[in-house]
Amino acid sequence: MNNPPSMDWARRLILHPNQLDEVELSRALEQLAAGADFADMFFESTKSREWRLDNGKVSAGRFSIGQGLGSRAVRGDQVSFAHTGDFRPEAIRSAHRTVQALTRLGGGVAAAPSVSLVPQLTDHGLYPRKDPLASADLLPWVQLLEKVDMLARAAHPGVRQVNASLSSSHRVVLIANTDGQLVADVRPVTRLFIHIVLERAGTRAQGSAGVGGRYGLEGLEDEAVASTISQAVRVATVNLDARPAPGGVMPVVLGPGYAGVLFHEAVGHGLEGDHHRKGLSAFAGRMGERIAPETVTVLDDGSLPGRLGSLGVDDEGTPGQRNALIENGVLTGLMQDRLNARLMNMRPTGNARRQSYAHLPMPRMTNTFLLAGQEDPNDIVASVARGIYAPRMGGGQVDITSGRFNFTAVEAYLIEDGKITAPVNGVTLVGVGHEALRHIRAVGHDWALDEGIATCGKAGQTVSVSVGQPTLRIDEMVVSGSV
Repeated sequence: MNNPPSMDWARRLILHPNQLDEVELSRALEQLAAGADFADMFFESTKSREWRLDNGKVSAGRFSIGQGLGSRAVRGDQVSFAHTGDFRPEAIRSAHRTVQALTRLGGGVAAAPSVSLVPQLTDHGLYPRKDPLASADLLPWVQLLEKVDMLARAAHPGVRQVNASLSSSHRVVLIANTDGQLVADVRPVTRLFIHIVLERAGTRAQGSAGVGGRYGLEGLEDEAVASTISQAVRVATVNLDARPAPGGVMPVVLGPGYAGVLFHEAVGHGLEGDHHRKGLSAFAGRMGERIAPETVTVLDDGSLPGRLGSLGVDDEGTPGQRNALIENGVLTGLMQDRLNARLMNMRPTGNARRQSYAHLPMPRMTNTFLLAGQEDPNDIVASVARGIYAPRMGGGQVDITSGRFNFTAVEAYLIEDGKITAPVNGVTLVGVGHEALRHIRAVGHDWALDEGIATCGKAGQTVSVSVGQPTLRIDEMVVSGSV
């Protein structure tokens, strides 16, 4: 059985080996929930494999397995939490006594609820439920990395180093809560990252690219691998030829796809429910207001097939779904988990996420993107007399309260008289999220998502996401260049 239902996976890996069933879980929840408004249990069983290519040699391999349970009780806005790596009933009861002690310290009243769990089907079809690590044959992994090395060196005579990592994981989660839900999900992830070093006339430059999704090794098709290598080589070549970037306030054109990470950080985090409830977001209190031109519509959609941010159910058991955040320039929605939705008298939106069983869930983005407009990307570039074209962004920092951000472009070019000309380095884009929204002038029709490499950090937790957008012109941005 390569692709059994999610609940079958959870029974086989989590429940049956530990003599657990719905009756035992119901009793454990009743103990956990005494004195609380809501309680849940999050079980997780994971395994992962990684191979590394180090300049022509497959030099390192790693395999790991893990499991654990995170138990939470919520009373008002107070949360009590404990976690354990032991699924035996006595270990679960011990963790729940810890949560109960914390709940009582918070003023809880020891009243035990009655819980009856009903298993729910989650055959969502967004990604396969089979185990990408089921085969013991390791040769295909090594062969793929050797192929990456060969193709990369053939792509450019100046290639001096090729490093890569190939990883895959299989994560089975089971969620039980005092609403009577018992729901499971099986989440595969496979990623390939490639790093290239080029040399010409004694000068070296680097380029990186990656690809990934919710699939197994078979998802890394030849075309995707070749495209990733080509992109890494191109970025390294651009960096060899790049000259110092100018600085100042000027128009910036962002390319389609991964450049959407800028708005993921500068705008998306400010639309997560916990920041709004606490008044920490620059967008707090602005629901229903126009915050961008009519051409701007931003969605968070956890129901896109195969994407890294997609979730059959989130980490509280709410189905992944399509949520409109900004519609035709108007702020219309937030991303919510159960806790913040209840406290704000709103509904959960399928955005509760956690790095692992040892972390609390919180509102997080899934696949967040700007929808396509109607402008021709060539016309957008042609409309700029002098500015920067940035098709790929790198790391950056954002202050959620003020919305102020700075991001580094890993690939950038000058725009001169409406044409993309010389590559430049040292480009950092500085701005304020809500102000950048107002300065959007043109939205292209070439919408794209990233290649499957995006991750998101918040409060010390990292999760996989997707970002995207079409070509986008922002009229005024501070470019902190190197000259």
